[in-house]
Amino acid sequence: MAEVFVVAWRRLGDVPGEPDEARAWLLGVARRVLANHHRGATRRSQLVDRLRGDLELRLQTHGSPDEVAGRVGEALGRLDAEDRELLTLVAWEDLTSEQAGAVLGLSSAAVRKRLQRIRTRLRAELKADDDSVLARALT
Repeated sequence: MAEVFVVAWRRLGDVPGEPDEARAWLLGVARRVLANHHRGATRRSQLVDRLRGDLELRLQTHGSPDEVAGRVGEALGRLDAEDRELLTLVAWEDLTSEQAGAVLGLSSAAVRKRLQRIRTRLRAELKADDDSVLARALT
């Protein structure tokens, strides 16, 4: 009802002067407002269905987020401690190559080269566990 009166207020000049005509005009506005709500609800419902299907497919393909995190954690655990430290500084702590290099006492060029090798090894570890998108996500 409020939306109908918002439309009437915005289009005050279009509201007929006669009470019967104004009532019919307001009923027409109400009909269109309800139709807009119905179309919006239908679109939202269709979006929810698409998202549900996408989520189900992702869960079937990759497993639950906990399973994915477990596989990544296991693959990280198989890297040596220095590689794991460098990777976590850059990936999780969001440090630049220069910043990570300062922490570890390396040049930024050395950090970039090591990261390239570490990511390649991690991809191989993930691919060995599960030939899924996880391995490709690190490229």
